[in-house]
Amino acid sequence: MFLTFHIRRISVIEMTNVITPPPSDDLPQKGFDPQVTRQLFGFMKPYASQIVLALILMALNSFAAVSGPYLVKMALDDGMRAGSLPTLRLAVLLYLGAAILQWSAIFFRVYLMARVGQSIIYDLRSKLFIHLQELSLSFYNHYSVGRIIVRVINDVNMIREFITWAMLAIARDLFTLIGIIIVMLSMNLKLSLTTFSVLPIMVVITVIFRKRSRENYRKTRAAISWVNSVLAENINAVRVVQSFSRQEHNFNIFKNEVNLNNLQTNLKSVKLSSLFFPAVDFLGSLAMALVIAIGGSSILGEPVTPGVLIAFTLYINRFFEPIRDLSQRFDTFQSTMASGERIIGLLNAPVEVQDAPGAFDLPVIKGEIEFDHVSFNYSDDPTPVLEDINLTIQAGQTVALVGKTGAGKTTLVKLVARFHDPTHGSLRVDGINLLDVSQASLRSQMGIVLQDPFLFSGTVRENIRFGKLTASDSEVEAAARAVGADEFIRNLHLGYETPVEEGGVILSQGQRQLISFARALLADPRILILDEATSSVDTQTERIIQQALTRLLKGRTSIVIAHRLSTVVNADLILVIQEGQVIEKGTHSELLVLRGTYFNLYSMRFEDQ
Repeated sequence: MFLTFHIRRISVIEMTNVITPPPSDDLPQKGFDPQVTRQLFGFMKPYASQIVLALILMALNSFAAVSGPYLVKMALDDGMRAGSLPTLRLAVLLYLGAAILQWSAIFFRVYLMARVGQSIIYDLRSKLFIHLQELSLSFYNHYSVGRIIVRVINDVNMIREFITWAMLAIARDLFTLIGIIIVMLSMNLKLSLTTFSVLPIMVVITVIFRKRSRENYRKTRAAISWVNSVLAENINAVRVVQSFSRQEHNFNIFKNEVNLNNLQTNLKSVKLSSLFFPAVDFLGSLAMALVIAIGGSSILGEPVTPGVLIAFTLYINRFFEPIRDLSQRFDTFQSTMASGERIIGLLNAPVEVQDAPGAFDLPVIKGEIEFDHVSFNYSDDPTPVLEDINLTIQAGQTVALVGKTGAGKTTLVKLVARFHDPTHGSLRVDGINLLDVSQASLRSQMGIVLQDPFLFSGTVRENIRFGKLTASDSEVEAAARAVGADEFIRNLHLGYETPVEEGGVILSQGQRQLISFARALLADPRILILDEATSSVDTQTERIIQQALTRLLKGRTSIVIAHRLSTVVNADLILVIQEGQVIEKGTHSELLVLRGTYFNLYSMRFEDQ
């Protein structure tokens, strides 16, 4: 099967006249979405045992970290102050053991979660890829390629970062915070309460920071999305930009609007962070000053040992670290929720054209096509594109479709290939309803050549073989000779092994089209669709293609959408499509005699040819 897609891009000339940022769906609808979280956790379920083991290692890491200051207190009070050398040695050994435990737990946890994160991303990208392959063409009419790439690459990477690092870092901060609170309370209740006295201020500052941070996050995401969009469009349309000498104009818009907006938005975010984190550090210093003042002056009415005082000092330093880190993780969490929303939204995008339960493989067909009261309109637009089409195309017949742009010609052939299903009526091939057979078995017996053929990165030979992966080298070359492509291919610097680069940029439009014809011929389809396949080539190449068409159309049911007279006049049947209906049909000579719509089209468009 040969299938190509033509991606239409908005002209950079139009884009650069628009200063307002385009609407962005990069922003999360809410801070925490249980449904998104549940579906993301579904990808983590196969690795639950490894994640639990990583959490255990994280708990050991937190335990070892929390025990350090307590062991210092033990060495000072129960060892040095009490004059007990064995206790001092034990405290030192335990301190070293805790350090080794902490190092080992970090090493194995990082290694384990890195594997888990990469495995989850492998599964997620695989599911996204196969889902994108299954989505109907109507989805791609509303979803730009750039947005899809961002989801499969950037958003998936954000999920990996959260799973691999942020998720367990949050667990570590919570373990450490709870451990420090328990140890501090067990050592001295009043000093602990003195330390915690600054927490209400911390809570107020954190709430304000989170509110402002969320809004700034939304703005920075929108700003960078606008930068990416404008940058990608300018690169894709660089030839158009240079052709109209728009470099300076585009640069001024990018510099003074797009990039400046990104700079100002990020500076506001930096300003907020520069106020919040010093405030946290100041509260930590304030708590430490209170502990030292109260502990040192013995206001509490009870003795405070040097070991306890030093341990509290060390714990205060560690107490505010997880609080500060948890506040920083809020941005990561917001970004993960936004990425999760977009990924799940993509995965949940409905596949409009699906095989029916119990669909069977279409047997080898002769190629008779029957439209039985077929009507079609898009799901988001009730206006009919095709209306009550009744038509029978005999096996082996060549049918040409003519009509004005937007009349419904391309939609009609898309229904034959089941890129869309009829809204009403039925479409049959050899008497078999297409809704009853699998799409793969239908399309494996079809070939489609579009106006703008797409070539994949790889060699010329690989691109021709795309239509039949099992074809031998001799079969590939025979197909190229049959359509007149062999001569120019052999003149390339590496012949059939010449890399064509992405999209076939090293080849002319006509050369790409000839390769697409060879690809279609190699696939040997029973039904062939040519969608304006000769409209973008020069006269000399068209002569070669017309010779190739004689070979290509022979013995196949062919539907041709064309504006070239040479392609239309030799058709067995010509259908004139207007506003979604067949208004005239017959041979070229029969339709000219009618002096109707076809005659007018012929007079205006074909006569000069």
